[in-house]
Amino acid sequence: MDIFKLFLMTLLVLFISPLQLAQEKIVQKTDTAGVYKLTDIVITATKTNSNTLELANSITIIDSSEIVNRNKINLFELLKTEPGITYTTQGPAGSLSNISIRGGNTGSTLVLIDGVKMNLTSDPSNVYDFANLPVDQIARIEILRGPQSILYGSDALSGVVNIITKKGTGKPLINLFTEGGSYNSFKGAFGISGSINKFNYTLSLSKTKSDGFSAAGEKYGNTERDGYDGNNFSSRFGFDFDENSYINFFVRYINTKANYDQHGGRFGDDPTYKYKQEEVITRAEGGFKLFDGLWDQKIGISYYKNLRKYKYDSTFNNPASSRSLYDGRRIQFDWLNNFNVSGENKIVFGFDGEIDQSASSFLFVSSFGPFESNIPKNSVSIFGLYLEDQVQLGNSFFATAGVRFDNNEKFGSAFTYRIAPAYIFWQTGTKIKATIGTGFKAPSIFYLYDPFFGNENLDPEKSFGWDAGIEQFFFSQGVSLGITYFSNNFTDLIDLDENFKAINIDEATSKGIEFYITAHLMNNLTIKTNYTFTETKDESKNSPDKNMPLLRRPKHKIGFLTTYRFLNKGSISMELIYVGKRDDKNFSTFPAARVVLPDYTIVNLAAQFDVTPWLTVTGRVDNLFNKDYEDVLGYATPGLSGYAGVKVNL
Repeated sequence: MDIFKLFLMTLLVLFISPLQLAQEKIVQKTDTAGVYKLTDIVITATKTNSNTLELANSITIIDSSEIVNRNKINLFELLKTEPGITYTTQGPAGSLSNISIRGGNTGSTLVLIDGVKMNLTSDPSNVYDFANLPVDQIARIEILRGPQSILYGSDALSGVVNIITKKGTGKPLINLFTEGGSYNSFKGAFGISGSINKFNYTLSLSKTKSDGFSAAGEKYGNTERDGYDGNNFSSRFGFDFDENSYINFFVRYINTKANYDQHGGRFGDDPTYKYKQEEVITRAEGGFKLFDGLWDQKIGISYYKNLRKYKYDSTFNNPASSRSLYDGRRIQFDWLNNFNVSGENKIVFGFDGEIDQSASSFLFVSSFGPFESNIPKNSVSIFGLYLEDQVQLGNSFFATAGVRFDNNEKFGSAFTYRIAPAYIFWQTGTKIKATIGTGFKAPSIFYLYDPFFGNENLDPEKSFGWDAGIEQFFFSQGVSLGITYFSNNFTDLIDLDENFKAINIDEATSKGIEFYITAHLMNNLTIKTNYTFTETKDESKNSPDKNMPLLRRPKHKIGFLTTYRFLNKGSISMELIYVGKRDDKNFSTFPAARVVLPDYTIVNLAAQFDVTPWLTVTGRVDNLFNKDYEDVLGYATPGLSGYAGVKVNL
């Protein structure tokens, strides 16, 4: 295929040139920026400041400069090019948007914003919908692949996405942004940030509107547009008492409205299908160091509320009506302790707990009569203890090992562990690494208490995963590359039995290869490219899909991103995403028929230019070649579209 030829040619250009040059020098470990310029400091992998070069974890970072250069509106669009990630979306802006890491279910990825767990307590699978989170005030995104429950508890079966917002510094900075374009889309944003002595602040307001397009695919005869209206507020305030103690407060509010369609197909259009969401996130945290920094503590408490309403009325295409309300809340407490035993040994000990609450009501009326399901307010608590040791032997061997114990009031206890060693050959710039660990996911309140489907005797879902890989760093040329093999086994997955009761019945496996190259060339050209091969299999004993691939997981996926900065005034970025063939089901038939969705390639462009030190013009083109494709059978995706905007920094 042409896409694979292009990908292989890119690999050859990036790999052969630095390989020939690298033999001229011997790389030694020093504290200079030259050695570490290909690495970054992350916190997600160990909950401490750790250098990625010395970690065995498979982790990807999207930093602030990349966020700016790509001109994306929401977080979901930034994640599509990353290794190990597959994604689905069900229509225009505001439509349900999910990701999967290494073949896991969409609810098997834990999402954090400034330490707050975002997975929905009122959703049957506790998924997080990425459709409504703008990039405003996001400083960086850290994506961790593989089971991560020892530090993060439930929901981290296959990975973690950690979003960290900006901290205000220096003189007051006012940001204004406006953008308009295809589908009669508009975005306006206002932000202010800065610091006064020991006090820092960041505030952001934004509004996004779009007339959209039909969520149900136009090629099936659907034409009614499904619009979106989103309002976002985020803030962060902090006070640094001294270099050893601080306190931070976070408040985020999201209010969205969107039009939906019934599930795809010829009769999918539904002008009455409406969705509303209100989300409130608050967090307070404080940190302090004792004994000259030997004991570093952080204590936080969070509150999360998500309220969702859905409704549709009887139409010619859909002679039925529905009303539903989902109210989910979470109170979260966490206490983290870092003990710097020595320069070569650090111990992490922590305690966390959460109380998840949910209530819902559902009414469906059709020619067959009404169906009603009401779940009164229920709550489930879970508390965990974890211990991790970070060890360095000499200058070359690095390892982390940890265990965790959780107690859930419904299913009892869960024990998880993780071991992650890495060894660096400094003379050649080569790192070998491996990880092995387990994860778990607590049953949702829906599966526990729903009067029709619920089962209070459910066990947690479990995962066992391992990976092994090698990374090569060409420090003097600004190039790094790596390849990792991964394998995951998911057991006790929750599904419905023949009586439509939730039980721990399903099993699944995923395995594959992740390959990446990152190059920083000539101080103004950055190239990031990756290829992921994922093979999934349904291992459920009595499933009609036994030994079949899991739905909507392509075997082949390529992400390519390049950014060129010119004249110290602007940048041009191009991204290419290739998604291979994958299975889906036509749920409009009974039984649902398995189908194969075709592969596709999309190309997106983005550019910005500083007209003055305070004025920047931006532009982007999505789906440059107007590719017609589907992520989910029956649902539409954007065609060729263009957007232009203006940024003002005062």
